[in-house]
Amino acid sequence: MRNKFLGTGQGGYHPLRKLHVCLSGLRYAVIYDFSVAYKLVLSAVVLGISFHFRQWLDLVSVFAATGLMLIAEMFNTTIEALCDFVETRQNEKIRVIKDISAAATGISILIWVVVLASELGHLWTLSDQVLPV
Repeated sequence: MRNKFLGTGQGGYHPLRKLHVCLSGLRYAVIYDFSVAYKLVLSAVVLGISFHFRQWLDLVSVFAATGLMLIAEMFNTTIEALCDFVETRQNEKIRVIKDISAAATGISILIWVVVLASELGHLWTLSDQVLPV
């Protein structure tokens, strides 16, 4: 892909190539970062339950919270990898950068957990109404 600012790389815009790069990055994150993988699986379960009960608002809110959490998690992983690449030794400035990145990820995970717990609670009460014991 050609870099517009640096003038490097190959020319031409290919949407399928962009999609391939996006999916390749997601695949890499799921395979090599366990925190991304298990959160994606948990969200998929809740999304499946929401879809089963036709709770569209629940489905959309879980989908949005999961997307934001995954974005933050992948940015955190990228920032940590770049910091480790730039400075291999112990560095106080790098530690602060990593801590801030981890804090941002932690906030997104907290929001994700609250949304998932809320939706699971809602779906649990819904399942009791649909399937009485």
